[in-house]
Amino acid sequence: MLEAYVPVLLFVLVAVGLAIVMLIVSALVAPSRYSKVKLEPYECGIEPETDARDRYSVRYYVIAMLFVIFDVETVFMFPWAVIMDELALFGLIEMLVFLFILVLGYVYAWRKGALEWV
Repeated sequence: MLEAYVPVLLFVLVAVGLAIVMLIVSALVAPSRYSKVKLEPYECGIEPETDARDRYSVRYYVIAMLFVIFDVETVFMFPWAVIMDELALFGLIEMLVFLFILVLGYVYAWRKGALEWV
């Protein structure tokens, strides 16, 4: 019975071993020369105006969360599009209900002012 778990154990050992080897190789290959420019938060050539650890407005995080939520919900449409022929009218109605709920959430967020940057 334990023979069934041998492939799983081998997979875990190979994954852990590969991760360790990658960490060692990257530590050996990576340059370790530090300078003032390398220690700056951004290496784009533009002087930073404020500290990188400043506080951000809550609105920034609300916009980010709304983007993630609506982005993930649109990903649910791809499996539906793949088997749309098999679902027929029921699948179409189901997706229209899903899109209606999605639009209601978008309108609610818009009315509450969650999409305003200022």
